[in-house]
Amino acid sequence: MTTAPTTPPTIGVFALQGDVREHLRMLTELGVEAIAVRRPVELDACAGLVIPGGESTTMAKLARTFDLFEPIRQRIKEGMPTFGTCAGMIMLADRIEDGTADQETLGGLDITVRRNAFGRQVDSFEGDIDVVGLDAPLHAIFIRAPWVEAVGDSVEVLARVEEGPAAGRIVAVRQGSLMATSFHPEVGGDSRVHRLFVDLVTEER
Repeated sequence: MTTAPTTPPTIGVFALQGDVREHLRMLTELGVEAIAVRRPVELDACAGLVIPGGESTTMAKLARTFDLFEPIRQRIKEGMPTFGTCAGMIMLADRIEDGTADQETLGGLDITVRRNAFGRQVDSFEGDIDVVGLDAPLHAIFIRAPWVEAVGDSVEVLARVEEGPAAGRIVAVRQGSLMATSFHPEVGGDSRVHRLFVDLVTEER
């Protein structure tokens, strides 16, 4: 008979570009060992990974430069729980609309993402949304965010925009051990989305 691990998991935050500190702080407040990941050896120590908001094309290029791109891609294929926010959602998407001609993604999520969708159409905004797994609405902050144009059969839609010109657009998804949000759950004091991810990492250990 096996017992559940009693030590908290180590969760890394991709730290070559993006809003890294906010994620590290929120994960630490939830009681996990949160580390910045800039090298493959740091990735090796992680049971899960957060890919933050930032600039997705720059992230991909830096990941290549620092020899992190293929190690992360391989860990995702092996089932490492990974959570992408905003640009991180783009990095996890299998398909991109309005990307650059040479844009690479890590892939893993069977979704089509439209890059800068909110930034071009309704600008950055805030609003309350219902998220599957949360017992009350979440106040979500969107900053030049993508949205999900289409999902594969195995992808669970966790949240949609509920009001305004973008009503109905998909902004949070899960597929197996992968999660992604268009919005920035690390901004503000609500840690419930991060808690969902921590629970996912704990379940996969």
